[in-house]
Amino acid sequence: MRRLFPLPASPTEPSPRPPAAADPVRDREWGLDELADAYAYPERPQSASGAYLRANMVSSLDGAAHHDGRSKPLSSETDMRIFGMLRGLADAVVVGAGTVRKEGYRPARAREAFSTRRAALGQPPAPAIAVVSASLELDFSLPLFTEPLVPTVVITGAQAAEDRVAAAKAAGAQVVRAGAGPSGRVDVAAVPTALAELGYTRLLTEGGPRLLAQFATAGVLDELCLAVAPLMVAGDAARIANGPLAAEPERFALASVLEDAGFLFTRYCRIYP
Repeated sequence: MRRLFPLPASPTEPSPRPPAAADPVRDREWGLDELADAYAYPERPQSASGAYLRANMVSSLDGAAHHDGRSKPLSSETDMRIFGMLRGLADAVVVGAGTVRKEGYRPARAREAFSTRRAALGQPPAPAIAVVSASLELDFSLPLFTEPLVPTVVITGAQAAEDRVAAAKAAGAQVVRAGAGPSGRVDVAAVPTALAELGYTRLLTEGGPRLLAQFATAGVLDELCLAVAPLMVAGDAARIANGPLAAEPERFALASVLEDAGFLFTRYCRIYP
């Protein structure tokens, strides 16, 4: 892996540039601690919710968010390493119900490599999984609900059927309502606030594309970590954000670019006025 942006300061400028053997610009394997430092959450989120919402997605060169319904064919060993590292930094992983079903989500596991870092920040041993579902049509017998280290959170709307709410709670899930409208839909703009009230302020969403689109158009997405795979898939797969059109495009600034085996790992941060 090598860093393409930002580049180190020029030799004529003062710089804490490391020795050549650890030069981040050179093509070499990065340690988990080094990656974690590069992707560390800000100490003070700028959003009114008090939480920082980061998205992690992968896309093919021609804009596909998946191949034959799954994102894994677009991934790589390094992409999965960054995927695990981003989970290791998060308080909670926010995901749509459709993605839970398609991708076969399981509870996040504790990783020894992140135990000291998480303990220092007062985080539980693994991130909670927070599932966004208006209908609560989920299989609560799955390990995601019955075997997590940290109770799975289910975020639903005001009109969720009480029998489904009871089933979620009986399985050990923590049920949170976000949105009071008669439509019964989840108010995604309220999701970061609802999770922050539970103490989860470092948030990571892994989609799917519809949920990401809703976060983006609601103006609550703080950062996008986008892996661009050197693959062409054609077909009619959704984009990484596939949903309602934003009233005005939201502007993001490029924060960093890493490259490995043709994959580009980019970070874009929201520009606040």
